[in-house]
Amino acid sequence: MNIVEIVPNDNYTLYVKVENGRAGLFDVKPYLESEAFAPLNDRVEFERVHNSGYFVEWDCGADLSADTIQARWKTLSTENAQ
Repeated sequence: MNIVEIVPNDNYTLYVKVENGRAGLFDVKPYLESEAFAPLNDRVEFERVHNSGYFVEWDCGADLSADTIQARWKTLSTENAQ
């Protein structure tokens, strides 16, 4: 799965769109208590997410693979997609 669009939302979710047109919301909140993701509690840092195609990453070193995102995202219907 190749990520083509990633948008951080106010509620610590990520809007994710992949190359086949599917889209979903991925909740990052469960990860924020871990040491690697703790810096993302700062909204400014969270919003600095970078799309690297097969994973997303932040300047603090936290990252999520496309496979992890796909396994745990809430799929959006095409009407609900951004």
